[in-house]
Amino acid sequence: MASVEPISEAAAAADREKRRVAFTSLLAALVLTAIKLAVGLSTNSLGILSEAAHSGLDLVAAGVTLWAVRISSQPADPEHTYGHGKFENLSALFETLLLLGTCVWIVKESVSRLFFEEAVHVDATIWAFLVVIVSIMIDYGRSRALMRAARKHQSQALEADALHFSTDIWSSVVVLLGLFGVLLSERLAMPWLANADAVAALGVALLVIWVSIQLGRKSINDLLDRVPRDLREEVVAAAASVPGVEQVTQVRVRRSGPEVFTDVTLAVDRGAAFEGAHAIADRAEEAVRSVLPKADVVVHVEPIARDSEDASAAIRLLASRRGLGAHGIRIYEEGGKRSLELHLEVGASLSLDEAHRKATEFEHAVRDAMPDLKRIVTHLEPAGDQAATRHAEPTGAAEVRNAIRQFVENAGLDAHPHDIAVQMVDGELTVSFHCSLDAATAITDAHSYTEQLESYLRSRMPNLGRVVIHVEPIHTSKHLPRGPQ
Repeated sequence: MASVEPISEAAAAADREKRRVAFTSLLAALVLTAIKLAVGLSTNSLGILSEAAHSGLDLVAAGVTLWAVRISSQPADPEHTYGHGKFENLSALFETLLLLGTCVWIVKESVSRLFFEEAVHVDATIWAFLVVIVSIMIDYGRSRALMRAARKHQSQALEADALHFSTDIWSSVVVLLGLFGVLLSERLAMPWLANADAVAALGVALLVIWVSIQLGRKSINDLLDRVPRDLREEVVAAAASVPGVEQVTQVRVRRSGPEVFTDVTLAVDRGAAFEGAHAIADRAEEAVRSVLPKADVVVHVEPIARDSEDASAAIRLLASRRGLGAHGIRIYEEGGKRSLELHLEVGASLSLDEAHRKATEFEHAVRDAMPDLKRIVTHLEPAGDQAATRHAEPTGAAEVRNAIRQFVENAGLDAHPHDIAVQMVDGELTVSFHCSLDAATAITDAHSYTEQLESYLRSRMPNLGRVVIHVEPIHTSKHLPRGPQ
């Protein structure tokens, strides 16, 4: 059985408020329709009858609004992954069609009375004036309450209902003027003012048509996921302002009732670590919410190569994507052509055939990325993870210390080897130690020095296995005396 997400306490409170406002409006529309219909039939006023029809339409619209609010408040489910908010947009469109249908009837009757039928006597009684005045007061109260709730909860269904009641106010004013015209025609013997009622009804229809078109256009735009162009540009600018975002490649915004959903695709430096890319996405999400505070934001990150990305970084990235490690990268320029040499770390458990196959795939990828390479040579070596926990035994370090001391003396450098550790692991000697050099020494020179020292040690001790030399500036080693310690 499909499950749905639980509704939060805040969402439940908002739902109750929306339902309460919609139900109150339904009752108000019912009362107004009844009194307008009764007075309109008794006075034979087309203006009041048109108002009764308009209020009857409001009654239907209020019922649809209440239904839409109840449905749209339901959480997303497997069949409605974006929720049920579109039901509010549909209800607003339905109300628009009802308005337009009623206007067609009012216009037809008004034109018929003005040009094709004999004058119909209208009784401008005190009840006619009272019902219109009461209608204006009720409509004013309901339109304010509905619009306040619509803005608070971003509800298009409540907004549509508020527009219904607000147009009733202006149309009632027009009808009121029409009744005054009928009254004056009787008191001042000006027969032409008797048509003021029909003219007022025609004015009501034209006003409602204009409001209906605006409401219908907005409903259709939301159903078709249309958003203002400026809004998209604001979202793009907000996301692009986040440090680490190289480019905003796509932005999609859609509204479903009161909910806004935003999908943003960002391009970030492909050399960024996973955690770094995730942090950039989080900051971009916050930036988008500064434009759309309550939006449901989804940020997708795509890697992109920077224009300033060097060849070594690109090569390491290509190796990392294949579960390999690359170091000791050297690119040589010769006669306008380039060649590449590097050390490629592969899994220690692989056979030579498997390791070579991975290296070949890596080399093909490098050639695709750097087609001007004339030659690629990869030195295969087991990855460092092979040296997990190993059984080690301490062994005599005198020979190693003597060899290190001799090398330092012969090299004539201000070097300070210390913290020397010598162990026997799987029948081989492993050596690790720190070596302090002048802080101003170039890292390339320091690396070259350690390589020479390692080669010298291997020439002196054939059973020497792993050698790890950590270089550091002299000031971090507390000015140790020269020579191995």
